[in-house]
Order: sequence, then structure tokens, then C-alpha cells
Amino acid sequence: MTVLPADGLSPATEFPDPSHDQWQSLVEGVLRRSGKDVTGAAAEEALSTALGDGLTARPLYTSADVSPDPGLPGFAPFTRGSRATGGTTDGWDVRQRHELADPVALNEAVLGDLENGVTSLWLAVGGPGGVPVSGLARALEGVHLDLAPLALDAGTDPGPAVRELLGLHEARGVPKEAVRGSLGVDPLGQAARTGGEPDLTDAVHWARLCSGSYPGLRSLAVDALPYHEAGGSAAQELGLSLATGVAYLRALTAAGLSVEEACGQLEFRYAATADQFLTIAKLRAARRLWARVAEVCGAPDAGAQRQHAVTSSVMMTRRDPWVNMLRTTLACLGAGVGGAESVTVLPFDHALGLPDPFARRIARNTSTILVEESHLARVTDPAGGSWYVERLTDELAAASWAFFQEVERAGGQAAALRSGMVQERLAATWAQRSRDLARRREPVTGVSEFPALDERPVEREPAPAAPSDGGLPKVRRDEAFEALRARSDAYLAATGGRPKVFVAALGPASVHTARASFAANLFLSGGIQPVHDPVSVDASTAAAAFAASGARIACLCSSDDLYAGQADDVATALRAAGAERIFLAGRPGGYAGADVHVFAGCDVVAVLSSELDRMGVA
Repeated sequence: MTVLPADGLSPATEFPDPSHDQWQSLVEGVLRRSGKDVTGAAAEEALSTALGDGLTARPLYTSADVSPDPGLPGFAPFTRGSRATGGTTDGWDVRQRHELADPVALNEAVLGDLENGVTSLWLAVGGPGGVPVSGLARALEGVHLDLAPLALDAGTDPGPAVRELLGLHEARGVPKEAVRGSLGVDPLGQAARTGGEPDLTDAVHWARLCSGSYPGLRSLAVDALPYHEAGGSAAQELGLSLATGVAYLRALTAAGLSVEEACGQLEFRYAATADQFLTIAKLRAARRLWARVAEVCGAPDAGAQRQHAVTSSVMMTRRDPWVNMLRTTLACLGAGVGGAESVTVLPFDHALGLPDPFARRIARNTSTILVEESHLARVTDPAGGSWYVERLTDELAAASWAFFQEVERAGGQAAALRSGMVQERLAATWAQRSRDLARRREPVTGVSEFPALDERPVEREPAPAAPSDGGLPKVRRDEAFEALRARSDAYLAATGGRPKVFVAALGPASVHTARASFAANLFLSGGIQPVHDPVSVDASTAAAAFAASGARIACLCSSDDLYAGQADDVATALRAAGAERIFLAGRPGGYAGADVHVFAGCDVVAVLSSELDRMGVA
């Protein structure tokens, strides 16, 4: 028997569908109350977010936002996943990275990881930070090589490490068909990192060996991390990975491998960022694009791209590094939802040096929680069908393909690196992003927003320095503000105190709190300590309060209405008390007493750097 509510209406009664115009009208009303009198498309534009590459995240997506059919998971174009089952059987491969030169210490760390949830290892071998080739056997003592796949990062000369690893498998009786992992040979990626000339001869040799004798072992890595770490956008990262993959396909097929065999030798590596939706779209777009490459090459069924996602080092901060745990969690979520087969979560202290056991534990447990406790891997392509994600995937794929074509017109990946085209394009992208970071349009929590000057520094053993000559640079989002904070630290060490700014708040707290908080946050990001005592001042009390603060500069904070009546008089009193510089929180107006205006969107780095220079802070 069906029981109806008292009003006689069924809960299943359809609600009327609001129209887009009705929604837009409501948006206009909200914006109008916030002081923005915009209508029509301009109202939506005010709520949109620029993502780079000419892409924009709009506030509303509907079924009218048509995207190409993404197909089914496990079938071309593989947008929804390279496997029909996704990660529903056992989740993604939790791949921990290790950079330790001491074989004994590395062995202890590796065994600890494998006993506590890690399912594969990514080892740096040789070079300034890797374990020596001669120590690889000791480092892998007790590791069941048939159960724990290995991925190598052996730098520009991977041959000795590859031979040692294959020899270890043979010595331990692991059948060739049971060998899993990746040799990580990537001459084009190494050329990008070092500025050297790529030689694909060894890459072809190892690909032919693996294709003929090691069916579960991939020989080549298409590593897009150098381009991301140099400041490249998502579309540039994808476009350059496509160009690299195509270059390897050409070399391998010229050496006698079929397109299917050549595709089977490639593993693609991408960065996962705290923008989880962009990460999801990037991995989905990468699979779709590579499927198109395989289709054009005559092997559409070979286009199932195998992906290894690594949480971004660019987003990691040195100040307040604990926040990195949140960033890597979002990045890991995006990588898992996006369909990456292997995920590496960098430890939260990655930017500070060599991670300690606690940091490695948190990194591996990030994946474990998302897979085992949040059941994230139990759904294949959970973002599929989202109008936003499908549209973003399509738009990002188009932008990436356009950049890939540009690289191909330049002669291919090697020629584009050799000519400097790649470097120039990445540098231009990073320059624009740096401007956004300096203006805090892209906030960095704990660094440019809500910094804590009294935080205890987290110290780690320094990581070996990588060669810096000739190759692409490595950038960080925090680098400009980190330079300011370092100057403040040096000033503290030399004088016993930090540079200070007196917050001269006018009127009641209800009037000045917003701008006083804004100003304090702004100065803190540059290592300048705000002094907000007393809570409010006027022309008669400002001088005494400033003298007691120990500051050399002051910042007026209040509403525009109070500025009109009090700002100039208070500024005069502050100057009489010895203030060397008067700032005002708000856009430039008719205030003769203010030397500098600070406001949302101003170049915070330039303002604070100039002030530290003027104050003699080295």
C-alpha cells in the first residue's frame, strides 16, 4: 500500500526545472549585492576561474555542454581507463620513490615500505643521489623480486643498472616472464633535464630485449615531469609527452618492432597536482590523445596508455610543510580517480631534503586510506559523466594536441629541445604564473596566505644536489616568498627581532577587521611582523601607539568612508612619531598621507621586496 503525505502529493512529484536564465538572474542579484553590477554572460564570467592554456572553469555546466563520446573503460579511445575493470580488483599500484646512496639504509627503508602497503619501488640508481650500481644487490636483499616490481631511474647511462637488475632476477631464479616493472630508459627526458644530446641507440636495444624476452617489463619511460617541473602547463606537459612517445615509436618501429610491440614498451609519467579536477582531466585526456596516435599508426587497440602519476614537486613548500600532506592527498585522489595505474606520493618533507621514516609512512598511507578506507578504487572512472570533467577533458585534449602539432612542426621533440623552443615556451608560461603567484591570485597556503612566522623549522638531511647546467630549470610555487622569508630569518638572526609594521586600524573592529587582517596576512608573507596594538587608533593616539610598537613603518586599515575623514590626519601623526613609510590597505585614492597602497591583486612580492631593501634587510 502506498502512503501519501498529508498534502496528497507523492515524493516523486517532479520539481520544475529552472532555466539557465533564471539561474543567471539569481547570480546577477548576488553579485549586485557584493558591488558588482554585471548582467548576462558577464555575470558568469565574474565567477569563472582561469586554468591556463586558454581554459576556463565556469560556475555552471549542464547537459548542453556536449563532449565527444568517451567510450567505455578498457576500449578505445581509453578516455575512461586503460582497463575495463579500472582499479576495482586491487586498487592502484602504490609506488614509493627512494633516493638513498647507502645500500644498507636503502634496504631498511625498502623493506619497511613493502611490509606496510607499498606494492612497487621506484629506485634512483647511480648519479649524485642514487644507490651505486654495485650496491643494488645489497639494497634489494630480502625483496621478493617476483612480487615487488621495480622501476629504475638510472639517469643518462642506464645500461649498468639495467644489466645489474636483470642479473639479480636471473640469480634469484625469477623466470623472465615473471619479471615486472620498468627500466625507466628515457633519453629524451634526460636530455631535457641535463641539456645533453639524446641518443636512442641504447633505448632501442633494451626495448627489443624486453619485447622479445621480458613480456611483463617495460623498457622506456615517457617522463613528462621535467616539463612540469620547469613550470609548464598541463597542455604543454601532455603535448611534450606525446612528442616524446611518437619519437620513441619512430625509433622502435624503424628497428623492426611492430607498432603494438613498440607501444607495449612505453610507460607514461605525469604530475598530479592539488587541482584534483585538472589532474583527473589531464590523465583522461592523455589516454585519449595517445589512443589517437596509435590509431593513426594503424594499431588502435594498442593505444591503452599505461600511466604513472607522481605528486607535483612544484606545489611542495618548504615553509609550513605539514600542509603538503593535504596537497598530496588531493593530488593522489586526482591521480586515482583519473585512472593512473601507478601512483607515487612524495613525502611532505620532499622539498626540505631526504624524507624521514615518518614522512614516508604518511606518503604510502595516503594511498592506502584512499584505496582501502575511502574505497576510491572500487568504481571505474568515477568522474565519468560529469559535465565539467568531460568538457575539461575535451578542452585540455584539444589544447594539448595543438601544442603537440607545434612541436612536430618544429622537427619533433629532440629538435624542439635542441632549438630552445621548449625552454622558451615553458619559461613564458612560468613567467605568467609567477606574476599570478606574486599577486596572490594563486594563493599558497602557509606561504603567501596565512603564514606563521613563529613556526618551528622542519630540518632534514640535505638531498644531493642535482646537476644544474644546461637542462631545464626546476621551479617551485613558493620560491619568491621563500626568498623574502629567508631575508627576514637572516634579519632575525642578526638583530634578535623581525622587521615590523604597525597596523594603524581606524574605527571600530567591525569596520577595520577585514582590511587589518588582509594587511597583516600580506606583510607576514614577506616575513614582516605586524603589530596590532591597540585594536584601533585615531589622530590623537596613533603617535604613542606607533612609538611603543618598535616598528619603522605603518599601515592604515579601515573603510573608505573613514579613510576620507581620518587617513591623512593619522598619517601625519605617524610621520611625526618617526614612521618612515605609510602604507594604506585599499586601492589608490585621494589620500595624500599614504606612500604605498596594498590591495587584492597588487604585486605583493615587489612591494615587500622593495620595502625590505629600503629597511636594509639583506
